[in-house]
Amino acid sequence: QVQLVESGGGLVQPGGSLRLSCAASGFTFGLYAMSWYRQVSEKERERVAFIPRRGSNTDYIDSVKGRFTISRDNGKNTVSLQMNSLKPEDTAVYYCNVWFQSMDYWGKGTLVTVSS
Repeated sequence: QVQLVESGGGLVQPGGSLRLSCAASGFTFGLYAMSWYRQVSEKERERVAFIPRRGSNTDYIDSVKGRFTISRDNGKNTVSLQMNSLKPEDTAVYYCNVWFQSMDYWGKGTLVTVSS
């Protein structure tokens, strides 16, 4: 059974940093690309960052390029999102995602609030 558990969200002031982590289980982690998505209220969920199974050729939505860094540890089955220079518009629920056996799997999400 695929499980994704996010952690690390919280309240941070503009310009601050947070590091999100996602612990994965139920599949061979090192064989699958991973992503971080975010969602604000009823808006469509958007993919923030993507990392292939070997960690190279990462990809980011334009609004976070140069500020966010996605990384993975295939030995620990974790994927992380380092978020720097946070802005109020980064406020959202952040979700870990894997496309596995033709299905999207999601964690429950972790709330990031950027506010003074």
